[in-house]
Amino acid sequence: MWDERYAADEYVYGTEPNDFLRAVVANVPRGRALCLAEGEGRNAVFLAQQGFEVLAVDSSAVGLEKARHLAEDRGVRIETVVADLAAYSIEPAAWDLIVSIFCHLPPAPRKRLHRDVVAGLRPGGVFILEAYTPAQLEWGTGGPPTAELMMTRDDLVAELDGLEFEEAVERERDVIEGRLHTGRGAVVQILARKPSWGRG
Repeated sequence: MWDERYAADEYVYGTEPNDFLRAVVANVPRGRALCLAEGEGRNAVFLAQQGFEVLAVDSSAVGLEKARHLAEDRGVRIETVVADLAAYSIEPAAWDLIVSIFCHLPPAPRKRLHRDVVAGLRPGGVFILEAYTPAQLEWGTGGPPTAELMMTRDDLVAELDGLEFEEAVERERDVIEGRLHTGRGAVVQILARKPSWGRG
């Protein structure tokens, strides 16, 4: 499905980064960044432009090929890995930033992935997520077709136990990010940090 979706010449979610990521990235220490379900690379390339060393993971080789082209066009370098996130293992204690933008998995693999996110962050590392909530089904402006693939704030706070939440909110906003995300949307936004125990 995703290879077919990304086969178009256009970047179906655009080439500019997610609005929430762009708004909060100043709060993140520069270093190694992992982008989950990165698709055509818009967020990975943006982070590389901000000085991060970026690894983009997605199940679509077609999408990641476009990501590499976008990075080349913007004069930066990213690494890419083709992998099914339902089976992907995040390297423990290795990442200063992990990003999950509209990465919608079924509940069981999502919970496992989020446990790996907590373990994968270094002390002081940051997790940034934006996803659709079940209320998005009423808007129909993008996202999965079923509520079980969407997320709530309460679910995420439970699944990301071990992180300190600086932002954790459900809200409505205009999501204008490419042809497939265009219009009013119901989203959940998370900015969470792994505690830096032992400092000071």
